[in-house]
Amino acid sequence: MDATVRKFSGSAGQDSHPRPTREEAEAAVQTLIRWAGDDPRREGLVDTPQRVVRAYEEIFGGYCINPADILARTFEEVSGYDDMVLVRDIDFVSHCEHHMVPIIGKAHVAYFPDGQVLGLSKVARVVDLYARRLQTQETMTEEIAAIIDGALAPRGVAVLIEAEHMCMSMRGIRSKGSITTTSSFYGVFKDDKSERDRFLSMILNR
Repeated sequence: MDATVRKFSGSAGQDSHPRPTREEAEAAVQTLIRWAGDDPRREGLVDTPQRVVRAYEEIFGGYCINPADILARTFEEVSGYDDMVLVRDIDFVSHCEHHMVPIIGKAHVAYFPDGQVLGLSKVARVVDLYARRLQTQETMTEEIAAIIDGALAPRGVAVLIEAEHMCMSMRGIRSKGSITTTSSFYGVFKDDKSERDRFLSMILNR
């Protein structure tokens, strides 16, 4: 749980470890190119350090956003609706914090409103924000559930993530197509097996 709290700040690790300059980041990419055995001065690679740094600004943009800001606005005019809200099949690409290679998958997020609901795009944006950080799937699953529970105070939250890890597919055991599934349940979903089963059936039997 310490890792979850740290990442909620939106600036993980930057207080004690100041962010390097763009020039330092580009120099690091040049070093990696040389270490891989190529020449960063050749035509095809001469602009690669700048391109990689620009790409990293997008790929890891989740460190620059506070997830609580995304969830700050809710809607109370729900005409008494109090059943499950499910947003499923949210595509994401994250990166493994152990090897910095992609994690590609889908997230399914549900909650039971208690007087207020989120705009549907906000759920997908929260998934995208946490995906744009160095991650483990287990941590990402818990982070999404915890921030929605804390910001919305619903009667329950459920998160299930299915993903393929390139650290298994493209290196090491090279097991292509293996899918890892993780889940986190709060409130009603944790306490009531029938609601948990309903959530799972709506996803797995689609």
